[in-house]
Amino acid sequence: MVRAALSAIARVRVTAIYAVALVAVATEIGRLGPDAQDRVIRHASTNLHNLSHGHVGTLLGSAFVVDAGPVAYWLPGLVCLLGLGELLWRSGRLLVAFAVGHVGATLLVAVGLTAAVTNGWLPVSVARATDVGISYGATAVLGALTPAIPRRWRPTWVGWWLAVAAAVVFIGTDFTDVGHLAALLLGMAVATRFGTPQRWTRPLLVLFIVAAAFGFLVLASAEGTLLQSATSGLAGALFGTAFTVVRTLRQPTTVHPPAGSLDAAAGLGVP
Repeated sequence: MVRAALSAIARVRVTAIYAVALVAVATEIGRLGPDAQDRVIRHASTNLHNLSHGHVGTLLGSAFVVDAGPVAYWLPGLVCLLGLGELLWRSGRLLVAFAVGHVGATLLVAVGLTAAVTNGWLPVSVARATDVGISYGATAVLGALTPAIPRRWRPTWVGWWLAVAAAVVFIGTDFTDVGHLAALLLGMAVATRFGTPQRWTRPLLVLFIVAAAFGFLVLASAEGTLLQSATSGLAGALFGTAFTVVRTLRQPTTVHPPAGSLDAAAGLGVP
């Protein structure tokens, strides 16, 4: 039994190590006073102020500092999402997806904010905004699940998530919503190079349900966006399903000739 447990943990070792690290960091921060906690979060933030002063270490450190409430609220969902990604794609590819989403979305948001501040579209104070957590990396892993979705359901999956993320960007006022959309697209893009995923099993389907619910809550976490983003997601899913139906109907069918005909003897089908 112990050997089986160790073998199972080894298959999701990246997820397990990351979860332990998050709990350890959250525990240490929780022991600090409110002012000290604020200082830690400010120093770990990947905001324009820190990045412009050469604090590139925040690109890594920010992934271990979470200000989204008690660990018990978000860690189980995160573990299910990352664990699913690791079981489907293996540890190395999970790391690639998470890193590309976390770092890539952060830098893309930084470029956009720099342009917005320079042109006066946003106040200078946004340069010191708090930006820490696991949401960019987690959203990228969510997007990286796309090639593992069965082909006939893939457009529905893509339509749902793109519509949800886009709706939150349109409704919300937080730049992190744009980062989530960027991370989702980055995850979808990088996973096209991952090859063949592991086969789906019932335990993976259970993880999938929890992971999808967690991913939706990450994207639609802003106040007042839950219902609108869900409605938009349903519309996107219906569009994706319609795309699948139309594509299926347009596929040519092969009519096999009767046995003994010249075409059958030649091994040819009649279109």
